[in-house]
Amino acid sequence: MSKIRIGVLCPSEIAFRRFMPALKTLDGFEYIGLAAATEREFSDEDSDEVRHSELEKAEKFAAEHSGKIFRGYESLISSDEIEAVYIPLPPALHFKWAKKALENGKHVLLEKPFTTSLEDTKELVSIAEKQGLAVHENYMFAYHTQLDWVKEQISGGAIGDVRLIRIDFGFPFRGANDFRYCKALGGGALLDCGGYTLKLASMLLGDSARVTDSQLCGKEGFEVDICGSATLKNDGGLTAQVSFGMDNSYRCSLDIWGSTGSIYTNRILTAPAGYKPVMTVRNADGEKTVELPDDDTFRKSIEAFAECIADMDKRKAKFAEIVRQSELVDKFERD
Repeated sequence: MSKIRIGVLCPSEIAFRRFMPALKTLDGFEYIGLAAATEREFSDEDSDEVRHSELEKAEKFAAEHSGKIFRGYESLISSDEIEAVYIPLPPALHFKWAKKALENGKHVLLEKPFTTSLEDTKELVSIAEKQGLAVHENYMFAYHTQLDWVKEQISGGAIGDVRLIRIDFGFPFRGANDFRYCKALGGGALLDCGGYTLKLASMLLGDSARVTDSQLCGKEGFEVDICGSATLKNDGGLTAQVSFGMDNSYRCSLDIWGSTGSIYTNRILTAPAGYKPVMTVRNADGEKTVELPDDDTFRKSIEAFAECIADMDKRKAKFAEIVRQSELVDKFERD
């Protein structure tokens, strides 16, 4: 079977630090190169400065990871050398460049969030379906084996009947220049850390999960939402409470409260390769701490992308999953 020839659209930190090391461990891909933007691909007054900055980063990227440098995003997505594109751009740019990539016949792996609106998400999925192409949203945590362990504990009755699921994800202020705090780039806590909490809640509640109450909060001096919270329920009446923020003390926890016990962990969404998650289980037998195996979720997410390219059924299931996530975010915003 031939390898999937893949390119990277922009020399971002996550592409340099996480994507490329994971990609190199996979036999099913051939890395071709990355693109650095040209001045015409930016419309703001600082475009020339941005262009030179991207080119410098691309040269450092290529020095570390090899591959050719495409001068301009357009040149990469239109190249016959490329079959698939990884897009780690700020969220507001996802729709534009993913659409161009799909229209050029490329499979697309997008960093989360897939887009900044339900309408845009549905349009990209529709194009991919019509073109016979795969799209994938890179929520890496969803592939960690610790989630399988949690579900096994619940189904095995370790904590009795689940009464409440609590998910929290927040981190300290990252600086005004970070794209997360820029409205024009698709910033905001809901699209960033909030998306993680909604994704996990949906995974635990099932397909009938829906947002029943939500709140977003801003902060003086900021143009985007800074924190938020919500309640989700499924058809069985099970409730999940989520909270998130990007001007908070760090928290990344899952707390499941059952009729006879509880499960708690503090790295449910951000466990990196090499990290062994620790679970605390409390029930009638007392309290025990369980260390689980480490996992490489970035690698597994890329593998899932490859499976969608190869398997039409998995591709269709991914379409539905991506739209479902966007619907939850859209409902949150409208409440």
